[in-house]
Amino acid sequence: MKPKLIFFLYLAVLILPNIILSITEPMPVMGRVVQVLLPLGLYWWGLSFSLRVSKTLWWMFPILFLGAFNIVLSFLFGKGIIAVDMWLNLPTSGSGEKVEMLSQIYPAVVAVVLIYLPLLAFAAYDVRKKKILLDKAFRARQVIVGVSLVLVALPMTFLVSGSGSWTILNDLFPVNVCYNLRLAVSRYAMSSKYLEDSRDFRFHSVSEDTVPKVVVLVIGETSRAANWQLHGYSRETTPLLCATQGMTVFSDCMSQSNTTHKSVPIILSPATADNYGALYSSKGLLAAFNEAGYHTAFISNEPRNNSYNDFLGEQAGEVLFLRDSLSGNLMDSLLLPEVRSVLDRNKGNLMMVIHTYGSHSTYSDRYTREDAYYTPDKVVRATRDNRNILINAYDNTIRYTDRILHAVITMLQSQDRPAALLFTSDHGEDIYDDARYLFLHASPWPSYYQLHTPFFIWTDSVYRRQYPERVRFLETRVAEPIQSDCVFPTMLGLGGIATPYGQDSLSLTSPKYITKKQRTYLNDHNEPVTLERCLEKEDIMVMKERGMRPY
Repeated sequence: MKPKLIFFLYLAVLILPNIILSITEPMPVMGRVVQVLLPLGLYWWGLSFSLRVSKTLWWMFPILFLGAFNIVLSFLFGKGIIAVDMWLNLPTSGSGEKVEMLSQIYPAVVAVVLIYLPLLAFAAYDVRKKKILLDKAFRARQVIVGVSLVLVALPMTFLVSGSGSWTILNDLFPVNVCYNLRLAVSRYAMSSKYLEDSRDFRFHSVSEDTVPKVVVLVIGETSRAANWQLHGYSRETTPLLCATQGMTVFSDCMSQSNTTHKSVPIILSPATADNYGALYSSKGLLAAFNEAGYHTAFISNEPRNNSYNDFLGEQAGEVLFLRDSLSGNLMDSLLLPEVRSVLDRNKGNLMMVIHTYGSHSTYSDRYTREDAYYTPDKVVRATRDNRNILINAYDNTIRYTDRILHAVITMLQSQDRPAALLFTSDHGEDIYDDARYLFLHASPWPSYYQLHTPFFIWTDSVYRRQYPERVRFLETRVAEPIQSDCVFPTMLGLGGIATPYGQDSLSLTSPKYITKKQRTYLNDHNEPVTLERCLEKEDIMVMKERGMRPY
């Protein structure tokens, strides 16, 4: 092949991710121009430095790798760069989750492999054989072109950066991806110091109730409210819960994160989207109940990942991760004997957290064949053409969760002490719901389907008689625009726990509760962003149709 043709082929592949991002990302027109023009000039200049252009390309391999990675994410989410949370998902997601993710995006992976692998193979061959050499005159001309493009792009870069709507660190590929990687490494290092930093933290919590009780928090996984019969869905996905007495259902709950490694800590600790830094040196819900004299238990069907989820769960008096001793596709029904055992062994004040695997993809693996109520439910590959089958499988996961929750409530009803249970999910999921054709969760920009989560509190007749005021507050707030940051203070309220860290303004059981004026989402850089800013018009429209407050 001709050296000049190879030069421009290498250049085209290097700039491809920037061209895609200039189309998909929300930014001013000048920002789109800079997104392509400045890197193009630098790549053009860089490829001209050496006679052996293939060797130069291999020196640029990190840029090629990041570009390939980002193209796959653009295929999956429609827009966005390799976010901090995406980098953190690599060490905090189990191997099974990674395999499931790859199985859903393999067309994009195949396409990227077909673009990049032959190119790199050819470049490696040429590095060895030394056949492609650029003549000095051609190189000199290309250096001039590259430098000229950079000189044209630089003033535009300064102008658009000064506008405040575009920055190099956040918007220019691959600078933004490298910056996000640095932030991810920094956050991971902070999490490794958590046990030391939080060792001396105390809630100074006390129990204000004299009657022994049991309070349970069940955390779902990837469960979106849009597919819950309990929340108005047309299909019978929660028939058992709909027939259960003592249910208080909150219709307008939005998660503050669409990633498990941030949403669960918000549920289990005093941290919120507006004050996420509180997580790094404070303990969590289980520690607060410990201090107040409760026996605490944490039972999880999630894999350990050495994250805050694990650290907060391990603060319980007894801790059980099913996957520590069992392997394979573990159904959530395996949690039930362990729940029964904890209830039977502890008759005083008891607080329990149950973390399910819920509706995590692949959906048809989350329930037994006997529970395949909606069929067909098996897909070889997730595509928008297979949406009906995916929805069947997803709805089956909700029916299975309904059965698990009803079983736990039945156990609690058999207790001779007041009992309360709060259920919510870490986040929801996209399933090709509109013209954007979004799928899965943890995208750089969230959607309504990723954030609207089921939320209900069940109390038995004994609890309602013993604490009528708390129940009354709950029932008068069912339409409140709440978020996952209310779980921590509400659980304290259900348990009768007083602490200086109680956040009564967020507690649904407290007379000091205050309706939120603006709801916030914890973005990729751990900054609070209002729902109005982070949701798109399609999401706002769905929320309004459902009678929810889109801010």
